[in-house]
Amino acid sequence: MSGNHYKGQEVSCCIKYFIFGFNILFWLLGMALVGIGLWAWSEKGVLSNISSITDLGGLDPVWLFMVVGGVMFILGFAGCIGALRENTFLLKFFSVFLGIIFFLELTTGVLAFVFKDWIKDQLNLFINNNIRAYRDDIDLQNLIDFTQEYWECCGAFGADDWNLNIYFNCTDGNPSREKCGVPFSCCTKDPAEDVINTQCGYDIRAKPDSEQKDYINVKGCVPQFEKWLQDNLTLVAGIFIGVALLQIFGICLAQNLVSDIEAVQASCSRSLNASSARERSEGFADHLHRCVH
Repeated sequence: MSGNHYKGQEVSCCIKYFIFGFNILFWLLGMALVGIGLWAWSEKGVLSNISSITDLGGLDPVWLFMVVGGVMFILGFAGCIGALRENTFLLKFFSVFLGIIFFLELTTGVLAFVFKDWIKDQLNLFINNNIRAYRDDIDLQNLIDFTQEYWECCGAFGADDWNLNIYFNCTDGNPSREKCGVPFSCCTKDPAEDVINTQCGYDIRAKPDSEQKDYINVKGCVPQFEKWLQDNLTLVAGIFIGVALLQIFGICLAQNLVSDIEAVQASCSRSLNASSARERSEGFADHLHRCVH
């Protein structure tokens, strides 16, 4: 029986160890991202005061590490252990979870195209909420500064959006030194400067609009983001298609491996049943032989 057990069906070692090796990288990377997120929270004292998670009015970038890392950890664990142990439940969970993510990405892309004006309004609202909380969290502050520097923009639709922040607004009762100013990331860059002047945005918005453009980027981040998408449409589309194909490929490999495992289990079950039937038949023949003699 053992010699014929895998004669007809067998698990593909190539698929098995490819899924294992591919997912162990995601598993380790997911753990690393979660670890970075926990370390960042511990540095900000969030772990000692969990309620402070909800204190921030804008987005805490650490959430991105936690969510992405958690999803990668779960997927990597299911795919890695499922392939190594030939566990059909974990492999099916892996393929279904990956399929759900693919469906959500596809749905998001279609809705973003259909409701692009609504998405634009939500992006404006999202940026303005983060502008209000600019000084409340160092990670959020670094993220906004990076965005404004990379896209050479200021605010959601212009520099005046910084009136939403209590430190930068132009109200008469504002005692802040940054009153009527903008963050340094809004300033135009001078190639001759090696050291960033963090005070370059002070009192800028008190100047006439015609003079502001000589010191700061006056375009908003929403239109600059739209321009960036148009200029890099091929790159963005290629990345999305590549990720989608990778997900479909992973689902197909997992389902193929599940089919191989189930086929081997079915073959084994048939062999055991045939063996049991043969043993019962031989036992009956021996018993009959003894009775006759």
